[in-house]
Amino acid sequence: MTLAAFAAIYLVHLAAAISPGPAVLLAARTGLREGFLRGTWLAVGLGLGACIWALAALFGLAVLFRVAPALLSVLKYAGAAYLLYLAWKMWRHAPEPLDTRISEEQSARGTLGLIWQGVATQLANPKPAVFFGTIFLTFVPPEAPAWAYGVILAIIFVNDAGWNALVVRIFSLPRTRSFYLNLKTAIERTFGALLALLGAKLALS
Repeated sequence: MTLAAFAAIYLVHLAAAISPGPAVLLAARTGLREGFLRGTWLAVGLGLGACIWALAALFGLAVLFRVAPALLSVLKYAGAAYLLYLAWKMWRHAPEPLDTRISEEQSARGTLGLIWQGVATQLANPKPAVFFGTIFLTFVPPEAPAWAYGVILAIIFVNDAGWNALVVRIFSLPRTRSFYLNLKTAIERTFGALLALLGAKLALS
C-alpha cells in the first residue's frame, strides 16, 4: 500500500470519528463529570471498540451481513436498547448533586471499567459496522499485505481515541466544568434526551 492510500484511510475515518454520535456524547459527559484522566481511559475504550469493528470488516463483516441480514437487525436493536438504558440513567440521576471528588461509584468503576464502557458504547452502535463494511473497505486493496492491516488499525485507534480524548479535554476544563455544575440538571437531561434520540433513531432506521 502507498502513503496516499494510508492518508485517504486516515482522512475518511477521521471525518467519521468526528461526526456527532454516542461516543462523542459520552466522552463529553465523562469529561464534565469525572475529569480528563478518567475520560481519557474512556477514549481508549472507544478507540479499541472502533478497532474491533474495523478488524471485523477486514475479515468479512460485510459478507456476513449480506448472508445473514437478520444479524445486523439484532445488533441494531441491542445497541438501541443499550443507548436508551444509558439515556434513562442520565435522566434519572440528573437532579442529584454532584460531588466533584471521585464518588464511590466512580471508584468502583476503575480504569478497566471505563475502557470497557468505551468498547461497549462503540459495539452498541452498528453504524460504525456499516461504515467499516462499506466505505472503509473501498480504500483497502484486496492485495494489502498483513503489515498494512496493523498500520490501518493503528490509524483507526489514533483517530477515535485521539478525537474523543480532545473532546474530554475541552469538557474537563475548569470553566466548562463550572458552567456544568451551575446547570447540571438541565445539561444532564439534555445529554440523556440526545442519547435517547440517537437510540430511537437507530432502532427505527
